[in-house]
Amino acid sequence: MDETPILVDKRAGYYAVTLNRPDRLNSFNEKMHHALMAALTQAEADPDCRALLLTGAGRGFCAGQDLSDRLASGDKKPDLGVTIETFYNPLVHKLRALPFPVVAAVNGVAAGAGANLALACDIVLAGRSAKFIQAFAKIGLVPDSGGTWLLPRLIGAARARALSLLAEPLPAETAAEWGMIWKALDDDRLLPVAEKLCAQFAAGPTYGLALIKRALDASETNDLGTQLELERDLQRKAGFSPDYAEGVRAFMDKRAPVFTGRKGD
Repeated sequence: MDETPILVDKRAGYYAVTLNRPDRLNSFNEKMHHALMAALTQAEADPDCRALLLTGAGRGFCAGQDLSDRLASGDKKPDLGVTIETFYNPLVHKLRALPFPVVAAVNGVAAGAGANLALACDIVLAGRSAKFIQAFAKIGLVPDSGGTWLLPRLIGAARARALSLLAEPLPAETAAEWGMIWKALDDDRLLPVAEKLCAQFAAGPTYGLALIKRALDASETNDLGTQLELERDLQRKAGFSPDYAEGVRAFMDKRAPVFTGRKGD
């Protein structure tokens, strides 16, 4: 029984959120969708949360949609567009828009929507045993949860097309070599490194990091002139923040800065 499909651990400056249906490789059902969105919303509303760690319980990160839920509907054909519009699309939007860095620690398989959930995070770390699988083609579906948008931008059109059409597992080390993820790590180092990274972000200039996320997301569709104007506007906001003032003072004093992460006036 998946009574607690999402585990939330509030730590010093960040939240650790664990997908917790290990008997189903942390695949999504409706209950887990609601719980994960609630956890992300809670983290976003907490002024003390300055980073988020997302990982999976057991031997896998996330196997995507729990297909047994589909079979439970019997002869009635489910409208997958409704499922995507109701659950997966809002989830990807929420992850991308969180006002602090999101670190994915991919342990084991990340398949289908589970793979794209990880890729929607800001920094993706994976254990060497992990594999990323765009499994949709195996059951006659289209990559969703941002897969057709993320993959070409991360690894290029040719590789994105082959992964999507062939649905072959991509080992973590190859994913790192291709630039699809940040790093592949020995399995026993995955969580310690991810936790250290979140602790680093939790002590960082959170408002400035949120502005960096906004700038990079906008660059995917902006032309150069529009992006330069956005950089100007965001830099103006960052320059008025208390963390910028503290960073300058600390640099001049030759000491480590003490950032509050606050936006300021």
